Amino acid sequence: MNLSPNLKSFLNEAGDIARFTGRFFSQTIRPRFEWNEFIRQCFVIGYLSLPLVGLTAFIMGLVLTMQLRPSMVDYGVESQLPAIVGIAIVREIGPVITALIFAGKIGSSIGAELGSMKVTEQIDAMEVSGTNPFKYLVVTRVLAATFMLPVLVLLGDSISLYGSYLGVNVKGSTSFYLFWMQVFDNLSFSDVLPAFVKSFFFGFAVGIVGCYKGYNSMKGTEGVGRSANSAVVLSSILIFIIDLLAVQITDALGIN
Repeated sequence: MNLSPNLKSFLNEAGDIARFTGRFFSQTIRPRFEWNEFIRQCFVIGYLSLPLVGLTAFIMGLVLTMQLRPSMVDYGVESQLPAIVGIAIVREIGPVITALIFAGKIGSSIGAELGSMKVTEQIDAMEVSGTNPFKYLVVTRVLAATFMLPVLVLLGDSISLYGSYLGVNVKGSTSFYLFWMQVFDNLSFSDVLPAFVKSFFFGFAVGIVGCYKGYNSMKGTEGVGRSANSAVVLSSILIFIIDLLAVQITDALGIN
């Protein structure tokens, strides 16, 4: 059976990523764990991403509320605006948009950083010196991305809802207490849990793809640029695929 070059290249890369992921899990369970590097990566990946995520979330909540208001006024359901915006942000918009921002910032950063280390042979030097570069560079970054993105999603949702509160009061008057009561009265456990769980998978996808692209970067500065760019593109595609699968699974389980 003759495969087209594009399909063959796709299957080869899919297999390489699968092997890379398997190597990640095997290295994760082996001692010793690089706690200092893991904590540093949590700071770099999580804390330093908060300003961009917070700004994006705030504008998203404000704009979404202001765009929905005219339509809801026309249908006479303006009072339900906080509830509808809250459900939309918590269930879908908040996790996906935050993950895409995360992929653009962290995915490209990891891909470029590891790619430059590969090009300058720093990874080879670590192997020669007896250090396990995969455990030190890849495992810590993937775990930090996996655990920090859900935290950013929770903070981003809160900031976005605050932006929505300000949007509601641009052409109206709703108290802070009433706004949050309307939001939380219409949210259920089945709204929050699936969105929170899938954010772990979003973070893992961004981390593993960024590390894979950087760790296997081609020689030269052009290879570093390609690694950073392809890390963002592939991470974004995986985020949409994971989101689609999450929706199908929750629907099949009757959680929606």
